[in-house]
Amino acid sequence: MSCGTSVKNPAYRRYTRRMMPLSLLYVGAIMLASWLVPDRDQANATAIALALLPGLAVLGWIWAMARLLIELDDEYLRVLEVRKFLVATGVTLAVCSVWGLLEIYTDLPRLPVFLVFPLWAMGLFVGMLVNRITQGASGNCA
Repeated sequence: MSCGTSVKNPAYRRYTRRMMPLSLLYVGAIMLASWLVPDRDQANATAIALALLPGLAVLGWIWAMARLLIELDDEYLRVLEVRKFLVATGVTLAVCSVWGLLEIYTDLPRLPVFLVFPLWAMGLFVGMLVNRITQGASGNCA
């Protein structure tokens, strides 16, 4: 299945329409929180609310990915997406576990927890490559 075929799939178009505003919300919320909340500020209601705002976009991304799996009528495309999710999860677990052990036994810097989801998202790219190499198709190309 070519990239053009999956982009024509209505589920992928809806997914993209959901992800774009959520991504803009995430970037905007990070910029707003970075501008208004000083580093290591006291945990007051305003600082907490501004710090949590980007997390709402992350929750939206997770919801959008779940909706994609639900809305994909093509079982083959759904399997490709699930495989990407599984590879991304494996990559994330491996990196976090190994880095965590390195943190315990060496003086390497701590991995900030907020980087776990972006790491997982990068793992989706690895999953896409795995799909392309093993199945000849990658799933969502949008």
